[in-house]
Amino acid sequence: MSLWLTNTTQAQQQNVIWTSQSKNSSESMPVSGGDIGVNVWVEKGEIFLYLSRSGTFDENNTLLKIGRVKLKLSPNPFEGKTFKQELVLKDGYVQITGVNDKLNAQVNVWVDVFKPIVNLEVKANKNLIAEASYESWRFYDKLTKGRENQQNSYKWAPQGDVKTLKDKIAFKGNEIHFYHQNTNQTVFDVTVKQQGLESYKTTMFNPLKGLIFGGSMSGKNMITSGMYDGNYLGTPFQAWKLKSAKPAKSHLVLIALNISNNSIDEWNSNLDDLKYKSTANYLKAQQTTKTWWNNYWNKSFIYINSSDTLANQVGKNYQLFRYMLGANAKGNWPTKFNGGLFTYDPILTDTSFKFTPDFRNWGGGAHTAQNQRLVYWPMLKSGDFQMMKPQFDFYLNILKNAEIRTEAAWGHEGGSFTEQIENFGLPNPTEYGWKRPADFNKGMEYNAWLEYEWDTVLEFCMMILETERYNGENIQKYMPLIESSLTFFKEHYTYLAKQRGAKALDANGYLVLYPGSAAETYKMAYNATSTIAGLKTVLQRLTELKSASEEQKQNWKAMLNTIPPISFREFNGKPTISPAKLWERLNNTESPQLYPVFPWGIYGVGKSGLDTAINTYQLDTDVLKFRSHIGWKQDNIFAARLGLIDETARLTKLKLGDSERRFPAFWGPGYDWTPDHNWGGSGMIGLQEMLMQCDGTKIMLFPAWPKTWDVHFKLHAPYQTTVEGTLKNGKLESLKVMPEVRTKDIMLMIE
Repeated sequence: MSLWLTNTTQAQQQNVIWTSQSKNSSESMPVSGGDIGVNVWVEKGEIFLYLSRSGTFDENNTLLKIGRVKLKLSPNPFEGKTFKQELVLKDGYVQITGVNDKLNAQVNVWVDVFKPIVNLEVKANKNLIAEASYESWRFYDKLTKGRENQQNSYKWAPQGDVKTLKDKIAFKGNEIHFYHQNTNQTVFDVTVKQQGLESYKTTMFNPLKGLIFGGSMSGKNMITSGMYDGNYLGTPFQAWKLKSAKPAKSHLVLIALNISNNSIDEWNSNLDDLKYKSTANYLKAQQTTKTWWNNYWNKSFIYINSSDTLANQVGKNYQLFRYMLGANAKGNWPTKFNGGLFTYDPILTDTSFKFTPDFRNWGGGAHTAQNQRLVYWPMLKSGDFQMMKPQFDFYLNILKNAEIRTEAAWGHEGGSFTEQIENFGLPNPTEYGWKRPADFNKGMEYNAWLEYEWDTVLEFCMMILETERYNGENIQKYMPLIESSLTFFKEHYTYLAKQRGAKALDANGYLVLYPGSAAETYKMAYNATSTIAGLKTVLQRLTELKSASEEQKQNWKAMLNTIPPISFREFNGKPTISPAKLWERLNNTESPQLYPVFPWGIYGVGKSGLDTAINTYQLDTDVLKFRSHIGWKQDNIFAARLGLIDETARLTKLKLGDSERRFPAFWGPGYDWTPDHNWGGSGMIGLQEMLMQCDGTKIMLFPAWPKTWDVHFKLHAPYQTTVEGTLKNGKLESLKVMPEVRTKDIMLMIE
């Protein structure tokens, strides 16, 4: 690949091309836009689509798929010897072509970025009949048993029978209409009662009540053509079919999707309006969608050209995973770490999971912040600031509920955001514990992994602050969230200290952060390093906000002065960062002693104490034991931030190398599910940090980059800065910094 090709040509060379059909849904290809993700594959001459959309949570908080679509053409162009399926990255669509004798046909699958419409275009050199079927496995109320409940908020401890309720599906004229409407009673009501908050229920945020989601499928000159039953990979389904009224050389199938908490009449009206706008402006919508994707790729990229084929895989898969993140660019809910919008039949990930395509491990509406953060950190350097908004709004929407539970449990202020939190702001009911001791603190999760883990919200607070620093975003609406999160730590640890004795602070005037938790690993921790680093960094950044008042700054400085110092310990006679001052036990395999390196940036290339941080990475026996590239493991990021070039390259090639699936960026399941989005996100972060690290106004280029990896990149830096450069044979061949005045802040770290 020449590094002097245009960005468009380079993007085209990242296209994924298959010249044979797929065996099943695990060999699907993602196509996306707006807040819709579609898995596309061709199996036995028929095109299949799994449809997913952000925010489709049912009564049990399962993130349900919209359904499956099958497209069959007669005569069939995909029964010949020539076949091609291509993900056209530049324009964001999938193109499928087939030649059968003298019949030549092409099917394009694309999603409108600005309207929730999935489009299937058929063009052929001869007349064809097209059959488009909507297939649903939710045609009856289905009991979910055993491990299948991992897809919802009941997980391994359902309380009585749990059912996935059937959808409403029917022909309406020459269209197929389908929707799921939540009942008034949901897992929200169960959780509120479990956690003793019923007196507050009417004032609490409840995103599940009355939620309606689904849509319609119609085709140009297509009419209804009956129903059929089937079974795919052990899951029975029913299908509603449309068929061409007569043979033609071109066909168009439109799938319009709608979601709201309003009445079904209003939902139907909005759906009709959506379909009208789509058909009235079809060509314009197609062009604006292509333009959006073109701009997406021009905004940021990393193209690698090396004699090391694994390094080239890294660059290509970085682009492919960023494409998958673009599936939820305009969603109202965050992209889920455990599969995003591209999960498929679970039996193809784990043969013991004989469940429906709705399944994903670790829940649908439950939020695992330790994992979610890795999906969103890379969006800063890729300049995808607007894509971060759903994640920030997630916390803002649940703030009131988090504050209510704090007041009810402990009588003080501040929002308490636990790990494994529901999309309505309360702890997951199963993680909270159904078999709790009667006198156990009602604000706590009765859970050995999660108890006292409050600090993950600080990373999202920092991301919000970073969007202000990187892109000048107005973050005023999020300030109550940031301040409430900090207030919780101040109030709660003062409250706990006064329960133990008369003094709120220790002898040095510091808060006593006990009991705490250093990630999920070092439990019952005293002054956890991950918490200290988070509090110090967020508070320090707040004091630098130009938009803040002097009174606010003084309050933040006063709290900053009460945060205890990070603790250290020795290995082989050398100082290392300790995960905490003290702790009782280990419960997981994370390395929070390196969180001052990432995400908090207290230690790193060009900063004091780098040798101590490197000692921690190289000598700490726990860190060494826990090291891996799988899933949410962050060793590649730590190594990059520490400037360990060979180690970073090794881990990055493992992290972002081709997956074991047909689509190269469908990693997983790792510790979670396939495709594992925190696997891809942590890979993206590490690769970005290899290329560029920022400290204040300094922009350090190639701090952990192998000389043999030629690269053309464009990344975003603080203060509305973009840096585009080309490195060839270890030498910088071109550099473009915008605005140009920031060129003086560039530091080249490669000789």
